[in-house]
Amino acid sequence: MYPGPDDPDLGVFVANLERELVARGHTLERAVVDRRAGGRGRHLGLAVDALRAARQLRPDVIYAHFLVPAGFLGALASRAPLVVTAHGQDVDNARRNPVIKAATRHVVRRASAVVAVSKWLRDRLVEAVPEACEKTEIVDCGVDLERFSPRDSDEAAEVVGWAGDGARFLCLGGLSERKNVLRLARAFEARDEGTLTFVGDGPLRAALAGRPGIELAGRVAHEEVPAWIAASDVVCQPSLVEPFGLATLEAMASARSVVATRVGGPPEFVTPESGVLVDPEDERALTSALSQAAALPRPNLAARDAAGDHDVKLQAARVEAILERAARGPRA
Repeated sequence: MYPGPDDPDLGVFVANLERELVARGHTLERAVVDRRAGGRGRHLGLAVDALRAARQLRPDVIYAHFLVPAGFLGALASRAPLVVTAHGQDVDNARRNPVIKAATRHVVRRASAVVAVSKWLRDRLVEAVPEACEKTEIVDCGVDLERFSPRDSDEAAEVVGWAGDGARFLCLGGLSERKNVLRLARAFEARDEGTLTFVGDGPLRAALAGRPGIELAGRVAHEEVPAWIAASDVVCQPSLVEPFGLATLEAMASARSVVATRVGGPPEFVTPESGVLVDPEDERALTSALSQAAALPRPNLAARDAAGDHDVKLQAARVEAILERAARGPRA
């Protein structure tokens, strides 16, 4: 079960994991909301879809992404054992909203196992719902090492139409406060060298438009993302908070150096040879981090090696073991 495409990283992770579980011989019936619009009405659609899927498949285990609503609805849809993955916003919702916190506590108690995509996120979940302490395991999102692999940067730049001299910096994601795009833009301008391209869209687009050396590519198709990463020298994700940081890991798998936030999951996989971790609110440190990352080898094969420990195939095998263990347990 998956509640919708509000977080692109979540959508990519679910798709990759689903593909790998099917390849390992498992049968999946999906209950998914595949649109952004619809407000809370989407949750009703997800509930109906979950009940339909549970009746048709009679599952051995329910696997839900997002504690609430997906995990909560999964618990209602079937008496089968429940495994649920926490991704970030769901944990924040539980920390801020007493009603959602109560629903999250119900999900955690009902679940045979809870998965968190980073140790940082697990700790925040346990702070909000102490019952999660004994049953939460850490399995990160993983990266498709075949899709994100080293490529010639100049050839990729021609494919995506990236022009300009000097170091090529790339930021992937929504143009939002959380993604810290305005500080990144100012830090880049302080260097006065190279080009910075934002791939994505959002409410801060107008504030970024027209700045020298900064290009706004807008939203691109998911299949185009590897070429954009390959065209860059440094991928920048200095978000105010990043529960995991899939784009950073994809960049590392592509042998690109990274600048990543210290707040969240990236410190768990970004090595000193892969890039630079930065306090996202320290603009001067961010400027320095851009220069340090640009000075690392191109391509950065050490980053590729570090990403290898997070192969999505390995993560799928870990999730498979959790699901199989849950399936052998009692029904609710």
